Amino acid sequence: MPEADEVDEEEEMPLSLRLSIADTLTLGNATCGFMAVYFTTTGILIPHFTGGEEVGMARHSAATAVILMLCAAIFDLFDGLVARKLRSSPMGAELDNLSDLISFGLAPAYFVLVYGMVTDGAHQKVAAVGAIVVLLAVVLRLARFSCVTPPNGMFQGMPSPFGALTVVSIVLLELPFVATLLAVLGTAWLMVSRVEYPKPRGRLAVAMLAWIVLSMALLTAWAFDAPGGQLLLQTGCALQLVMGAVIPLFATARRVNNFRDNRREARAAQLP
Repeated sequence: MPEADEVDEEEEMPLSLRLSIADTLTLGNATCGFMAVYFTTTGILIPHFTGGEEVGMARHSAATAVILMLCAAIFDLFDGLVARKLRSSPMGAELDNLSDLISFGLAPAYFVLVYGMVTDGAHQKVAAVGAIVVLLAVVLRLARFSCVTPPNGMFQGMPSPFGALTVVSIVLLELPFVATLLAVLGTAWLMVSRVEYPKPRGRLAVAMLAWIVLSMALLTAWAFDAPGGQLLLQTGCALQLVMGAVIPLFATARRVNNFRDNRREARAAQLP
């Protein structure tokens, strides 16, 4: 009998290790996050310390790193859609959290850290604290997401992909250091807050995908110094910040309206 149990365990174990299509997309998310860290290091940090020709935030490498984070967001969007349509392996949820931690926790936090090291007027140690806060906010958010069932169709707190893109948008705006740090800390707070954000499904998912593609185009124009590229990038980054603040307002207004409608229906039901 023990030998039969061992045979059954050997036959069952590989099933839990088989990767589904959704899991493959999730691994693509993790790969993009790691490569974003790579380009931030080799294209921005190392040339700064070795006295390369480019000073400060190197455009091409910064744009490449952010585009890779946007690609990670696309993978994160589609792996959920594919998992709902087809299936995901038993490792799917764990893979998703680990990949999100790399792409939307480590990569943007490292981007903030490098910004504090290479930008004139920035304070390296203070920027390091801001980077740690961003990383811990994503860690806490992902842990809470694994333990708490959110309301139907809503996220509690800013989703980590949206938070990561907001953080890098703040850095790319090239605001004064104090304003940049405060905006980064505010974004980190939104990620762990109970402010509601809608889940990207249906038309909202299509709109999010279109916004990501547009952001890639703006970053490419900025990287190659196209006419008006700087202004277009700053406009896109500013819109990202505005959306981060406005979207929960719409969600809150919708919740209030639903609450009022429910109260009216309850009162109407009580009438003779």
